[in-house]
Amino acid sequence: MSRIVDISIHLENEVVSDPPVFAPKITYFDHHATTGELLSFFPGLTKEELPDQEAWAIEKVELITHNGTHLDAPYHFHSTMNGGQRAITIDEVPLDWCYRPGVKLDFRHLPDGHVVSAEEVARELERIHYALQPLDIVVVNTRAGSRYGADDYVSSGCGMGHEATMYLLERGVRLTGTDAWSWDAPFVHTAKRYSESRDASVIWEGHKASRTTGYCHLEKLHNLEALPSHGFRIACFPVKIRGASAGWTRAVAIFPD
Repeated sequence: MSRIVDISIHLENEVVSDPPVFAPKITYFDHHATTGELLSFFPGLTKEELPDQEAWAIEKVELITHNGTHLDAPYHFHSTMNGGQRAITIDEVPLDWCYRPGVKLDFRHLPDGHVVSAEEVARELERIHYALQPLDIVVVNTRAGSRYGADDYVSSGCGMGHEATMYLLERGVRLTGTDAWSWDAPFVHTAKRYSESRDASVIWEGHKASRTTGYCHLEKLHNLEALPSHGFRIACFPVKIRGASAGWTRAVAIFPD
């Protein structure tokens, strides 16, 4: 039987996983709180007739499509991809991109806000003795993974720059991922770079690589420290939301028998 490693975070209240304006909200209704709803379906039924006077447990979840571990579609990054084509939405992402051999790049040693270069990607691939294959899923282990739930989570970890992203895309990769809040360097660090250079191209530069070559990426992965550099597959099929920029996924790493 294959071994499966969960590389997703929870959707939960009161844990730092997003800026406050984007935080998820989950309202829980237990088996006693919902008896009135159940009784309304069956005229004449009383609460006392129910086993232990219980109905059902349900939850009301208020989310954006980028809460929790999720897969971003090219439409999130820009209205076009592949040099001018209409960017595809999450319901249009090819499913064969979402179950492929996985490769982990370990960048935990890089400082928060560092923008990874193509040369650094090449050196890491050389270190782990791996040659990229088309449609490999490449995930990046940053310091942010160890900060999930802490006040500095959103500002932690390195980011993948334009040239690093293009290095992957030029070798046939179409789906990537990170344990940080964003594929790019955290905004607080990018804002400093922009204020010094006044060069707007540094803003979301990794995401915007999709304008040249359309791709997807996973954000807010977790537990990447448990994975080797390669030798596993990743499954990350997104929820099918029509016309959306992203979809939630229970991303897992699967190891062969």
